[in-house]
Amino acid sequence: MTRTEAWLVLNLLPQVGPVRVRKLLQHFGSPERILSAKSSDILQIEGFGLAQAENIAAWESQVDLAGELKKVQERDLTLLTQEDELYPPLLREIYNPPLVLTVWGELTKRDHNALGVVGSRHATHYGLSTAKKLSFQIAYAGYTVVSGLARGIDTAAHEAALAAKGRTVAVIGSGMGKLYPPENMALAERIAQNGAVISEYAVDRPADKQTFPYRNRIVAGWTCGLIVVEAPLRSGSLITAQQATEQGRTVYAVPGPIDKPTSAGCNRLIQQGAKLIMDGADVLDDLMTLFPTAPKAPLVEESRPTVTLTLEEEILYNAISTDEAHINDITTHSGLTTATVSATLMRLEMKRMIRALPGRRYVRLV
Repeated sequence: MTRTEAWLVLNLLPQVGPVRVRKLLQHFGSPERILSAKSSDILQIEGFGLAQAENIAAWESQVDLAGELKKVQERDLTLLTQEDELYPPLLREIYNPPLVLTVWGELTKRDHNALGVVGSRHATHYGLSTAKKLSFQIAYAGYTVVSGLARGIDTAAHEAALAAKGRTVAVIGSGMGKLYPPENMALAERIAQNGAVISEYAVDRPADKQTFPYRNRIVAGWTCGLIVVEAPLRSGSLITAQQATEQGRTVYAVPGPIDKPTSAGCNRLIQQGAKLIMDGADVLDDLMTLFPTAPKAPLVEESRPTVTLTLEEEILYNAISTDEAHINDITTHSGLTTATVSATLMRLEMKRMIRALPGRRYVRLV
């Protein structure tokens, strides 16, 4: 058994978890020695009962290691442990860091410099457009955008980071073989080509009410700061914000109308000390980060500068008029693929060439 395989077994064992494994490591010294320990030896450690001790000592009856490794190999996934260089250093420092991360795609050291973007699954047009703007800006500035691949704000954040030709990481609350929500599979494939999709669960573990809040600690712990774009008072995003605060991360919140329930959570976060932001520059300045030298499209500027369009951007721009048009009509008129149109529309929007309207409609600005 390799060391990575030993970590994987510990990660899959029921009733164990990262905190108990840390105690076991302090006593036995390595994951391999933990798995070879007798239940009587494990029972000597504070906090371990008979059920946990027997689960560990009889791990071969609890975990199908060969089967799990086969699933990982068949899906071309990689396994990352806390001992690996590419494991996010900030995540390693939290109270209960994941023992093993299953990776679809490829992580780089650049992904250690990351910002989280979260928000409501039932986002408004205001929330979606704001999430796109902020995520595009921070990805363009060189930060990896980390989010949860959920509907709404998460989806907008990932798409904007890709449109900025930046990197993004999606942390999912299920196994790779049960990706949720299923309609985001195409987006997950694009993310895997320009970043990574991450899970701490067995490949065939479905999502449930417990996996999502537990997943959120990874989004918060991975990053140096968390941006909450839009959230009601009862929201998983507020749980993530609380976890970020407990982990010593800076929480940023986008204000919204005081009479809108969808903004009540963000407004409350600001009341409680989160930093109010209105633009990506607010976050980057707070982190004492400079914008890229001579960027093609300045991130913050009130008027649209002269920009150079790519061939795809020019084709799509010419396919849009000053009259409102639905994305399906734009796609047909341009002759480009749906995925190309989605990414290119976002880049044109960030360059202030077009404006996104409710109902997936767009209009040319100049």
